[in-house]
Amino acid sequence: MSGSHISHDDASHGSVKSYVIGLILSIVLTIVAFGMVMTGAFSTLTTVIVIVGAAVLQLLVQLIMFLHMNTKADEGWNLMSFVFTVKILVLVIGGSLWIMQNLHLNMMLD
Repeated sequence: MSGSHISHDDASHGSVKSYVIGLILSIVLTIVAFGMVMTGAFSTLTTVIVIVGAAVLQLLVQLIMFLHMNTKADEGWNLMSFVFTVKILVLVIGGSLWIMQNLHLNMMLD
């Protein structure tokens, strides 16, 4: 039975420190976006830019700190699946925004 033990020594697992840093960064980025909306002290364009920036940073924190994504050659499948996911997200989000903009323009014609 001892021969069937699988070792994960070469796998990239995070430390408690990296998880805590990721958690703190995620909370801070969420509070920044929430605070921008709730205070209403900034223009709409500034608020949207900060929210999009915080969302992109949040995505990077999640991928690096929790999912341990990197560009090592031995983890090529991770990179390929990430690129595919980004393409699908751009397609879905871009298509949704395009449809909403089109609906908004058509509703304004009446």
